[in-house]
Amino acid sequence: MNYSIIRYIVGLTLILEGALMLPSCIVAVIYREPALWALGISVLGCFAFGLLLRGRKPENTEFFAREGFVAVALCWLAISVMGAVPFVLSGAIPDPVQALFESVSGFTTTGASILPAVEPLPKSILFWRSFTHWIGGMGVLVFLLTILPMNGGFHMSLMKAESPGPSVSRLVPKVQTTAKILYLIYIGMTVLQICLLLLGRMPLFDALTLSFGTAGTGGFGVRNDSIAGYSVYNQVVITIFMILFGVNFNAYFFILFHRASAAFKMEEVRAYLGIILAAILIVTFNVWHYGMFDSLSKAFQQAAFQVASIITTTGYSTVDFNVWPEMSRTMLVMIMFVGACSGSTGGGIKVSRIVILFRTIRKEIWTFVHPDGVMKVRVDGKSVDHEVVRATNVFFAAYFAVFAISVLLLSIDNLDSVTNFTAVAATINNIGPGLSLVGPATNYSVYSARSLLVMIFDMLAGRLELFPLLVLLSRRTWRKF
Repeated sequence: MNYSIIRYIVGLTLILEGALMLPSCIVAVIYREPALWALGISVLGCFAFGLLLRGRKPENTEFFAREGFVAVALCWLAISVMGAVPFVLSGAIPDPVQALFESVSGFTTTGASILPAVEPLPKSILFWRSFTHWIGGMGVLVFLLTILPMNGGFHMSLMKAESPGPSVSRLVPKVQTTAKILYLIYIGMTVLQICLLLLGRMPLFDALTLSFGTAGTGGFGVRNDSIAGYSVYNQVVITIFMILFGVNFNAYFFILFHRASAAFKMEEVRAYLGIILAAILIVTFNVWHYGMFDSLSKAFQQAAFQVASIITTTGYSTVDFNVWPEMSRTMLVMIMFVGACSGSTGGGIKVSRIVILFRTIRKEIWTFVHPDGVMKVRVDGKSVDHEVVRATNVFFAAYFAVFAISVLLLSIDNLDSVTNFTAVAATINNIGPGLSLVGPATNYSVYSARSLLVMIFDMLAGRLELFPLLVLLSRRTWRKF
């Protein structure tokens, strides 16, 4: 284990976090808010701890899979802890565990909150709260890849550990260039959404913060009613961009470099859009049939928003879908687990894993019928490596083990099963709102500090796709070989 390089990376990450807090300080200056001192101390704290850990650049820069998982897990823990400091010092969330929950929810782009109301908070704290979504959406370490010149397996090991999906590939020969392309696409789409929301006469502050949440598929709003109070135009813009940010970013790379046909041939993207369309139609006719909306067009618009919000794991809401018919609620819970595409900013199991799972089931059925035959699991016309299939199966096993244990631990608080089940589903899939006591009109303050810590683990595990945190907790990780 190369401890020096891990320490160095954690230090750089904290320094970067301090720099990323500076825009929130500017917001505090503009609105003349006393929260400026809390943000200022937080910035200094990030710089101080970052410089202390960074020290001199290690002579040994060898960096491989084990170091990648440990570095990613420790970096996310570090930025989450320091990200909670402004909440505590400003008095916005004085309880440290609740502040950490809010911070982790922000960086992991979950959007679950313990706050009963957000409008009384200072603008600068609201800005930082939403900006954590944008930072965590693409990944803070992916950003570091664009500026860190290191050797060994450094770049690919970090990218594999932080990027969502069963497999991670280079868009171009250099991993560092791949990271730059991804961030340029990410920034460009965010700016485009801000401009479109401004055209809809949304205030600049709201346009910025909501675009940060949409880009990171996070879900922190700046109004108590989330997105309900905005115009239909702005709701439609947000709906479209939630879906776009849930698409595998490789598709945008192909489109930008005149390979649009390759983007539309991606089975994961086609399956993702097909699931969204099917879910929208089912929910639309179900809520319209039960008279939840006056017209079919309104039912379609609201169903499209909520389906897009849940499957992309953004978590914004325009209505309290907790009071929708059972079929619609069940559909929303089902797509909570599906999630967005791999290589996107969305959470969940990922559509690519669902595709591989069903292809694997089909292969096993075929093998039972033709025991002497040979059939490969194929996606996009290519045979899927056995290692990817094995990793997918292991992921499902680990996922449901963590899920079951988390639900059991939350049951100690003696809340109802629907609340506990959907609370874990919403946190481990990085969605935000669940059903019952943690629905879109309520919050997570009903849980004890112990349960909040369980869900903090779930949010981090969900964002990092389980294994970096599980590797960090394994004794074998720290043994010398």
